[in-house]
Amino acid sequence: MRLTDNEIEAIAQKIVSKAPQSGRRPIIVGNWKMHKTPAEGEALVRQLIPLVEGASCEIGVAPAFPCLDRVAGALAGSNVHLCAQNAFWEAEGAFTGEVSTAMLKDLGVTHAIIGHSERRQYFGETDETVNHRAKTLFAAEMTPILCVGESLQEREEGLTHTVVERQVRGGLQGVANNQVANMVLAYEPVWAIGTGKVATLGQAQEVHGAIRRFVADLYDAQTSAAVRIQYGGSVKPDNAKQLLAQPDIDGALVGGAALKAEDFAAICLAA
Repeated sequence: MRLTDNEIEAIAQKIVSKAPQSGRRPIIVGNWKMHKTPAEGEALVRQLIPLVEGASCEIGVAPAFPCLDRVAGALAGSNVHLCAQNAFWEAEGAFTGEVSTAMLKDLGVTHAIIGHSERRQYFGETDETVNHRAKTLFAAEMTPILCVGESLQEREEGLTHTVVERQVRGGLQGVANNQVANMVLAYEPVWAIGTGKVATLGQAQEVHGAIRRFVADLYDAQTSAAVRIQYGGSVKPDNAKQLLAQPDIDGALVGGAALKAEDFAAICLAA
């Protein structure tokens, strides 16, 4: 028998009140998507840096590729990581429009987002290509932020766990325990990205908990307890604290709110 959203919400609130500290350091990453010119990106991070210098969480920003070099210069010496929005699995070659991990590392990139729902929806990303990207990032000693999530139709049909488990298993195929323990998974309900809709606390915690169980089934309890799982789906300053208080939510992959220094800083400080 499936629980109602209200029943899930009540259970989540009880879990939060009893949950011990996980020891996992929260990670907040701003995905700028196709916004900001290099000059605008530099201005944004120069405004952001003093606002988050006291934050205890791990912080990253993921500008569009043309902005990386200029943003990297502005971030030098700060506590904000430079992240990429994608990375290709070949070292070099005739792959027009793609960017290799070596190119990214040379610019100071430490993390890369892979498998974002927009890449899956618009550019044909599959669990197999996401897996190729993940392995290449690990080989380059970079941190993958591997995104998973279901569409509104899949949620309404009760397929959320089926879809997310398939994406987790496919994306992590052949990846070692110690690598998974040091990567980031990001749950982003597709129906909540850029729509203003946000999963309830219970919905978000339920799927994050399920993802942690999937990792435990694939690997072991220690790996499952170590991996960080972000929530991505219209995270804003006014909902960040409650979302981040859930026991299996270890951070946020932030979209629109990352384009305003004050809003993104507020989310970081909430962690």
